[in-house]
Amino acid sequence: MKPFLIGIAGGTASGKTTIANSIARAIKGNIIIIKQDNYYHSYPEKTLEERARLNFDHPHAFDTELLISHLKQLKENQAIQIPVFDYITHLRSDTKIDIQPAKVIILEGILIFENKELRDLLDIRIFVDTDADLRILRRMERDIKERARSFSSILEQYRNTVRPMHLEFVEPSKRFADIIIPVGAHNSVAIDMIVRSIKQKLSIREED
Repeated sequence: MKPFLIGIAGGTASGKTTIANSIARAIKGNIIIIKQDNYYHSYPEKTLEERARLNFDHPHAFDTELLISHLKQLKENQAIQIPVFDYITHLRSDTKIDIQPAKVIILEGILIFENKELRDLLDIRIFVDTDADLRILRRMERDIKERARSFSSILEQYRNTVRPMHLEFVEPSKRFADIIIPVGAHNSVAIDMIVRSIKQKLSIREED
């Protein structure tokens, strides 16, 4: 049986990872989670200051060709090596993550529905719809604690790239979703319904 691919998209800090983890815990078994963020392009020829000013919220920021290639390999039950991106230096590290094929694969990221070839690989497409004010507060808390960012740099990035790119690319991609979850990760009813649907689809596949 070929892997079952679940895509979870949504704006920055919308709760994508929390929902991915909730689905993985509920389904259990042979399941992996892949983050689009691991596939940021790396520009070692640029200075740290130059890299910090790059637009990380535009589709061109991601190595989508590599991500698509990896998903196709997983669909053929082949192992892959995922790049690791360092958010402090804005570079890929020398380390790679070995990923073995799994029965269920969850892909999460802000722009996974923007590219047609990528979204067509997904069996279920979920969009996490969370209010902008809550998302920016979560992003500030995360970037300060985990990525050594200053308040002013986070705010500048949000104004210059995060919000404009969300309106231009992320929000319009919502129309490609099979399921839209309002209130983000706090919507336990929606998550339960999604888990039941996934289990049902997996059961039908196994019977076939």
